[in-house]
Amino acid sequence: MQHFVTTRDITRSDVEQLIAMAEWMRQSPRRSMRDRLLGGVVATLFYEPSTRTRLSFEAAAARLGASVISAENARESSSAKKGESLPDVFRVVGRYADVIVIRHFDESELAEAVAYSPVPIVSAGAGSGEHPTQALLDVYTLWREFGTVDNLHICFSGDLRYGRTVHSLLRVLTLFDGVEVTLANTPGLELPVVLADELRSAGLKLHEESDWSVALAQTDALYQTRIQRERFDPATAMSEAEVQDSLRGIGLKQLALMKHGARILHPLPRVGEIDPAVDSDERAAYFRQVENGMFVRMALLDHLLKEALQ
Repeated sequence: MQHFVTTRDITRSDVEQLIAMAEWMRQSPRRSMRDRLLGGVVATLFYEPSTRTRLSFEAAAARLGASVISAENARESSSAKKGESLPDVFRVVGRYADVIVIRHFDESELAEAVAYSPVPIVSAGAGSGEHPTQALLDVYTLWREFGTVDNLHICFSGDLRYGRTVHSLLRVLTLFDGVEVTLANTPGLELPVVLADELRSAGLKLHEESDWSVALAQTDALYQTRIQRERFDPATAMSEAEVQDSLRGIGLKQLALMKHGARILHPLPRVGEIDPAVDSDERAAYFRQVENGMFVRMALLDHLLKEALQ
């Protein structure tokens, strides 16, 4: 794995090895980790806002002993404002760092620019396309909560059209056996047809459920997402009232419909789709999910950099 910008090229073995490494790092004394990537430099370039992804990558690097150089709000505060191309950014930053972690607003531009980088590129989210490391931490969370990913029934709700975390996780789920997926669609924000066809061709059991109560009652894990209003086409965007009317969220009433052993995941931030009253319930796994992200990103950085730093 030279770069990690898409889940399309990852295998089940890759996922399982990263999960195993993340779990080993979680269980190891912190002091035993602090020199693993000593002398390494991780560059984090964020052209879009981020809290969890940026800080978890930087925390992962720090816990492994690597240094971090960072450009937050790079779209406005870096030479991108002057028109510098992404290939040139990679050519330059790749002279300073051993790996580049980037969040970008254009999935195609990022994919094309990767070839110009002299060091590994890790996507921290690209437009409405993919968020591959989020998929890794989501699968790791499912594994930690259930002991397996095989044969789970997972319901996806919220913004399935623009939700890059949804797209990446669904692709990774095709690597596992017997997974069944229910799509609880928000009208106008359904999963892209091309992606749905791709997933079905890969063997994923995919179906839609219009009855929210039925969807909640039968699922092992609910993957709830916020509405990605920042990605709406202004010419066709739904109004705020239309979004709120169609949004299916989780409160105590909906929680009561779910299995006692079910789990609720969310890539965060939440914007009204999960009532904070749900947080204290054991089925609410989203804050555990956040912590899992740091360990998975530690494992990924270790994988990409360990050999180069020998």
